Amino acid sequence: MPSDRVWLFDLDNTLHDAAASAFAALDRSMNAYIARELQVDAAEADRLRAHYWARYGATLLGLIRHHGVRPHHFLHETHVLPGLERSLRAHPHDLAVLRRLPGRKYVLTNAPRAYAERVLRHLGVLHHFDGVLGIEHMTMFGHWRPKPDTRMFRAIAARLGVPTRRCVLVEDTLVHQKSARSVGMCTVWMQRWARRASHGPEVGVYLQRRPAYVCARISRLQQLRRLP
Repeated sequence: MPSDRVWLFDLDNTLHDAAASAFAALDRSMNAYIARELQVDAAEADRLRAHYWARYGATLLGLIRHHGVRPHHFLHETHVLPGLERSLRAHPHDLAVLRRLPGRKYVLTNAPRAYAERVLRHLGVLHHFDGVLGIEHMTMFGHWRPKPDTRMFRAIAARLGVPTRRCVLVEDTLVHQKSARSVGMCTVWMQRWARRASHGPEVGVYLQRRPAYVCARISRLQQLRRLP
């Protein structure tokens, strides 16, 4: 396995089972924020959260574009999540492989950096990564460009000083992989926690086959060591 690879790991539902811990709490927290800041009822807040996530890939982008929400305020307020650590769950064998995987390793997540570091620290793997790139690091010329923005993937590779072909994106979300593959990155679809997902093309028939833009499909991080 090449030692000059740069690994870009998603966080939620890739390194830990976010569907069993953070996702429900995040939905509630975002709904409460939207209801409070936009002065809408609970049903409309839930609709807006889901609609903007589906349309833009991140609820935050819709709130910025259509409502002038302050992004850092939104990220801080919605990711307080009291008691998060008690519900975090990951597979120890998955986490152990991070120490032995050759090459530089980064977390690349549409969540804020503080949340990502909090999760990684509790899981005991923060020190295995060369850096954590949260959504705050995905801005270009004053605009927020989180995954799956292809411009952001190119910019991240340039920031890390490597061509895109040396980057490997390990993700549970197919639309992110499709975008990364289009700029030349290797894409690995992590499916360990995918069956707990409630929406998106990851559910159903896609769990049984590999789309053309996915280089490898895995259910355990140990399988990364078998990549050519």
